[in-house]
Amino acid sequence: MDGTRRSDIRLGLRVSIVLKHDQRTGKHTEGIVRDILTKSPAHPHGIKVRLESGEVGRVKEIMY
Repeated sequence: MDGTRRSDIRLGLRVSIVLKHDQRTGKHTEGIVRDILTKSPAHPHGIKVRLESGEVGRVKEIMY
């Protein structure tokens, strides 16, 4: 699943995100969702989240 819909993302979920400084390269970072930062129900570039590690980025893939 891609991370464009807020309803698909839950706290504690393992996701793959792209950090702001990695947007050009598209490098993904995996982690566990601590906070959901995007308030709107959807975002075309991915819902912005904060991982338990403190890193902030947009969700590109939800891992199951």
